[in-house]
Amino acid sequence: MFGIELTFWTGLLTVVSIVGAVVALGHLLLRHRDYRSAAFWTALITLSPLIGPLLYLFLGINILRRRARSYRSSIHEPWHDPVPEHPLPFAGDSCGAQEHQQLARTLDRISRFCFTNGNAVTMLHGGDEAMPRMLEAIRGAKQSVSLASYIFEAIGIGSDFVTELSNAVKRGVEVRVMVDDAGTRYSWPPVIEALEKAGVKARRFMPSRLVLRLITMNLRNHRKIMVVDGTSAFTGGMNIREGNMLSRNPAHPVHDMHFEVSGPVVAQIQRVFAEDWAFCTGEALEGPAWFPDLPATGRISSIGIVDGPDEDLEVMPAAFFAALNSAREEVRIITPYFLPNPVLMAALRLCAIRGVKVTILTPAVNNIPFVAWAAQTLYPELLAVGCRIFESPPPFDHSKFFLIDGVWSFLGSTNWDPRSLRLNFEFNLACHDEDLGRRLSAEMDAKLAASREITRELLDAAPLAHRLRNGFARLFIPVL
Repeated sequence: MFGIELTFWTGLLTVVSIVGAVVALGHLLLRHRDYRSAAFWTALITLSPLIGPLLYLFLGINILRRRARSYRSSIHEPWHDPVPEHPLPFAGDSCGAQEHQQLARTLDRISRFCFTNGNAVTMLHGGDEAMPRMLEAIRGAKQSVSLASYIFEAIGIGSDFVTELSNAVKRGVEVRVMVDDAGTRYSWPPVIEALEKAGVKARRFMPSRLVLRLITMNLRNHRKIMVVDGTSAFTGGMNIREGNMLSRNPAHPVHDMHFEVSGPVVAQIQRVFAEDWAFCTGEALEGPAWFPDLPATGRISSIGIVDGPDEDLEVMPAAFFAALNSAREEVRIITPYFLPNPVLMAALRLCAIRGVKVTILTPAVNNIPFVAWAAQTLYPELLAVGCRIFESPPPFDHSKFFLIDGVWSFLGSTNWDPRSLRLNFEFNLACHDEDLGRRLSAEMDAKLAASREITRELLDAAPLAHRLRNGFARLFIPVL
């Protein structure tokens, strides 16, 4: 009797495995865009017809795109500025406006927004500089505060934000806070509950439970945005975490950079938050409290670049590729995770081959070691054509910006990895300004001075066990 039952369940499991593998392969062959990723999944499903389809269900990009498109359709047509027919105006003549006109028009067509003039961008170094400035802005709010973060802890510096946001509500300020569902799980108690208890309107982005959470766990809102009174914005790569407060000697210190922005481009940053908030709640944020008239405050030309799995075009990779293709003198990249897709890898190599100086800075000790191991397997092909790669010492550097020819700068939440470039909802600012470029270059120079340059000799001298480990990690680049 036991043998009959065992034969039945074995046969059933075999049938389920075969059917699951066939369905997964059919879906993969018909809908998967990236042929390298498709090859990875095909091999996994074929070699493991039971586990492979399950992993594809939980991690497959196609499912995420459908879920993300439901997000976009829920808020109807996204905000979209028309592309102007005339040349794009840049502030001043010293930046070589004509030379950079082609990249500007390309970005203008890639983005849903238009270039704006008259902006100002202030660099904020680390949480010890950025967090107090953000809290000060909340304390000074008179009309509205909108805040979106991937991670927002309710403890430490996060509790100060909860207090100030609550005080703003009590003063009659309209406050809206949105935190990614995955990001609310980094600390206890969850910040959403703390905010709601304090009287703040707060929502999780795309909350789900159990199996649905597994299926959509890669669909993350990674944007970091705060706008006060519709006139002053903060954006960059910094989460609201105690680890950013280096002066407090946190258990897990993180160095990061954030940026305070003013001028007409703030309306674009606010529009991105308003779209996400409308999806989460159905509430439309409109009117002068959220979108006042914005006078010029500086000389920077800037455009917002929005990306996510809901877009038909992979916007950020296209923008990065266009920027690399336009480079004539120098490319400088700071990123905590360096796993560019094959197209961007080819663009970086071609930059070096054309004689463009390419410098990449990434942490020596990563908070996700598996990503760092995989990244090291990409170094040799870049070093072979003259790219220079540096690794910065602890504490872990989560900063991210990207410079082209000392004039163009890309600031925001996007990392150079598959998760940011294909799966996450991201936001960057592309800025055209020599002074901002000089300030960011000086920041990078200071980091490079304390970093170790990676050479082919260093890579070759690594123990065999490390090279095998890195090679194994490389197999998983499509899903990292």
